[in-house]
Amino acid sequence: MAFWRRKNKKDKFSTSTLGLDKSIEELQKQEEAIEKEFGVRFNKAISKTRDSINNKLDTVFANRKQIDEQFLDELEEMLISTDIGVSTTFQILDAVRKGVSRQEINDLEALKVAIKNALHEILNNTGIEGVAAETDVPIDIKPYVLMVVGVNGVGKTTTIGKLAQRIKDEGSQVMICAADTFRAAASEQLEIWSKRADVPLIQQKQGTDPAAVLFDALKSAKAREADVLIVDTAGRLHNKSNLMAELEKMKRVASREVPEAPHETLLVIDAVTGQNGLEQARQFMKTADVTGIVLTKLDGTAKGGIAVAISKELNLPIRYVGIGEGVDDLMVFDAEEYVNGLFN
Repeated sequence: MAFWRRKNKKDKFSTSTLGLDKSIEELQKQEEAIEKEFGVRFNKAISKTRDSINNKLDTVFANRKQIDEQFLDELEEMLISTDIGVSTTFQILDAVRKGVSRQEINDLEALKVAIKNALHEILNNTGIEGVAAETDVPIDIKPYVLMVVGVNGVGKTTTIGKLAQRIKDEGSQVMICAADTFRAAASEQLEIWSKRADVPLIQQKQGTDPAAVLFDALKSAKAREADVLIVDTAGRLHNKSNLMAELEKMKRVASREVPEAPHETLLVIDAVTGQNGLEQARQFMKTADVTGIVLTKLDGTAKGGIAVAISKELNLPIRYVGIGEGVDDLMVFDAEEYVNGLFN
């Protein structure tokens, strides 16, 4: 029962949603068109980061006849400036030094290949033990409880709305739980998104115990036989002790009603905030059993290297990236597409 994480990550719709009356050839053509559109939109979204990296590499490499320690020092400074992270930079430099010593790197193109390979290795080797980057949701889990956490202002509510639309488009019954009762605006925004996606929303008045809202939502989801319940949570990092207690209580309520719930906890981070977003992530890692990252506003920054830093520093897979304001602008993160796109 694969919901939003399908084997074909670039295709928004499964072939079953494209029409049974179409021939296999027509379906293949339509899938190829969707894949091409994905590539174009994604490459456009990371264009600022790509231009920044390539321009800086060209500058560092200009008029150099060899790769020496001075060059590597400048390369280190350049990589850190893209918010790629210090530990990631050191790993890349180590790979470059080995390539130079083996006489495998002697020009700019070979250097880019070495950096790409290092980034591929980092992004493909992150994740929590027992939690795969792509797994089918077991058919015997109903509802599949997906908790979403993140500080206010990172695009958490919008992400939930887009995710609900995406899951519904793939043929699953989805519900939303508005458990961020601290902010009235959060419930109002979710109400707009739930109407837009035409999915049920469970909410209560401002100030209600979030765990009580979640309890009602779980009961309703089971009664309606919903496939997925997406749970919004508060993002008040300025009061971490209360937030921790609140999230722990919600997890206890969820697990009592649905075994092993929440089954996944996604942390939403704003790519524009760079290293500040990484610090926010560390704080939430202390309060929630985060299983994956949603990186929003990737199209709005020239420091998209933060995607690599976050994944490596937290040892978490990036599940989705936001590349615009549209309902279809939440895409499954493809590490290969991302890395290749940075150097095209």
